[in-house]
Amino acid sequence: MVALYTAISCAFIASAAHVSAQMVNLFPADYQSQWTRIAIPPTHPVSDIAQWHIDAAKGEIKCDGNGGHEWLRFNRELGNFTFHVKWRFIPQPGSPQYNSGVFFRNDENGTIWHQAQTSTGGGYIFGETPVNGKLTSFNLQKEMKENRLHEPGQWNTYDIRCSGPTCTLAVNGEVVNTVQTGVEKGYVGLESEGFPIVFKDFKVRELP
Repeated sequence: MVALYTAISCAFIASAAHVSAQMVNLFPADYQSQWTRIAIPPTHPVSDIAQWHIDAAKGEIKCDGNGGHEWLRFNRELGNFTFHVKWRFIPQPGSPQYNSGVFFRNDENGTIWHQAQTSTGGGYIFGETPVNGKLTSFNLQKEMKENRLHEPGQWNTYDIRCSGPTCTLAVNGEVVNTVQTGVEKGYVGLESEGFPIVFKDFKVRELP
């Protein structure tokens, strides 16, 4: 009887955990209203060039990278969550210094920001987060365990997990950085910084 009770209790706990981890749909029927372009810095105007292209059927977002420095914010604020996304740069001639990123725990206009960098120099976290009430810059590139990114044109996978103030970045299956943020909720988004890039396979789950 004790073994049966234990088994039932474990099953109930597992079921409750599954129910409480809610999937967030980044491409609902009205997806055009779910994303907002915001200039970097936010005091600058947004370009008239429509550089973002959302294909809800394929679950892809393409950025041409020709409309200025900005980020595309998903308009739902998140607390604890996991964020899975794949991305690849579209190869360019010459020796381009590819640059873009995936944002998380940003405030509404991006004054507070945390970014998983996408570049040939590796995937790592940097940003500006509140520390003792003061916005403070940080960069964890030197703490990056290894450069796990593939060559431009190949797909990379980022998994970002935030619980309380602690956020981790896994690059292609391995955690490379852990950061203590100064906030416990915020927005996710994608960065445009001059290079064509494609994002796909978005999976966001809200956690208890």
